[in-house]
Amino acid sequence: MRTSRLLCALLLGSALAGCTAVGPDFHAPATPVTPGYAMAGDAAPGAGAALGAPRGGPWWKAFGPPALDQVEAQALNDSPTLAEADAALGEARAALTAARGGLLPSLSANAGAQRERINLASFGFNAASLPGFSNNPEFSLYSVGAAVAFPLDIFGGQRRRVEGAAARAESTARRGDAAALALTGQVATAAVQAAGLKAEIQAVETMIADDRQTLELTRKAEAAGGEAEGARVSATTQLAHDEALLPPLRQMLAVARHQLALLVGKAPADWTPPDFDLADFRAGAAPVALPSDLVHFRPDIQQAEADLHAATADVGVATAALYPSISLTAALTQSSLTPDKIFALPSTAYNLGPTVTAPIFDGGRLRAERESARAAVRESLASYRQTVLVAFNQVADRLQALANDDAAVLAEGRSETAALSNLKLARAAYQAGGTGLLPLVDAERQAGDARRSKVAAQTRRALDTVELIIASGARWRG
Repeated sequence: MRTSRLLCALLLGSALAGCTAVGPDFHAPATPVTPGYAMAGDAAPGAGAALGAPRGGPWWKAFGPPALDQVEAQALNDSPTLAEADAALGEARAALTAARGGLLPSLSANAGAQRERINLASFGFNAASLPGFSNNPEFSLYSVGAAVAFPLDIFGGQRRRVEGAAARAESTARRGDAAALALTGQVATAAVQAAGLKAEIQAVETMIADDRQTLELTRKAEAAGGEAEGARVSATTQLAHDEALLPPLRQMLAVARHQLALLVGKAPADWTPPDFDLADFRAGAAPVALPSDLVHFRPDIQQAEADLHAATADVGVATAALYPSISLTAALTQSSLTPDKIFALPSTAYNLGPTVTAPIFDGGRLRAERESARAAVRESLASYRQTVLVAFNQVADRLQALANDDAAVLAEGRSETAALSNLKLARAAYQAGGTGLLPLVDAERQAGDARRSKVAAQTRRALDTVELIIASGARWRG
């Protein structure tokens, strides 16, 4: 009979636990219906962007050289930033498991042996009238038992708590995805910067070689009596000026290389990055998510949605706290003054029945907590909308930047071609004695500036390509 009663109570609890949970149900925000990224008057996306292009494996495989793939893999494996994100995700998942445990029955066991003393006089007994008893008799008490409790969760407070914990675990996972995506972008950015600085150093070294050639020409002309000493001094000054350009560039290159070591979780002395070349970074069309798909590709938007879900579930938790809570409890205890009789029938005691707890007066705390939870939902919704707007603006900015970069690279290429042709003519004219040194030095300066400007434009286009891919929520998993 006792067993059947307990079974019926548990079945009743399970049925009641299936009731609808109080509080609002979460519904994902509607997908933006904006048709594109460009503002009226913006340039049309150039060849550097492909809207709605299919997404294959990790984005950098189609962008950089094989050496970049190796560095990206090492960063994803060894970066302390991602190790921190993984630990946070483990913490969130453990919290979810703990919340789910609150929906299940709990079973506990106890056993004890204690020595007790009773003051009989405090119970109205006269120990002198009881043969064999002292006024404060001592005795041993042995006990063993078990108890089970099952929360019915009639109003769904615990289920909402589980829902919130699951949403927070999802938010933590998406935050980890955002950190991983940002890390891959930072690695590619540092690699492009290193390659661009290397190319700029090579351009300056070419300028220095031209300066030295000019200096040699002036020396020969001076020796032959065809050039004044001032020409040689001027050429020497120009050479020194251009040589002074190298140390700052080499310092910036060292910083970019050290940054790569940091991103892969290594000290600079323990790791050396590959020697990247700017020409190895392909300027093909970057895959860009359609506006309707951006919210599904950007991990920061997915994180904001999960935060909104968790805040919505918290309203249900706070609402359920306003209602009574009911638990089914059962306990069985065996106790005896001697160990040999502890399991005898007269030593058995039990209790079975529901426990009801209902709030009566709390000074308005519970209702205030529900209002706080509702305000948190409004805050999370506003944060979600802001995250979406920022994402659209970032993509729009990078699309425009890339369109302008393409135009700049073409223009700088034409400028370099013209400057090199002018330098060739100026050098020939100077050697033939048709002009003085000043036109040659001016032509060398124009050619050097054109080389550096073209390298800067190419570097800027590669960097903007990386930023556009990241802004579009690129695929980074294998």
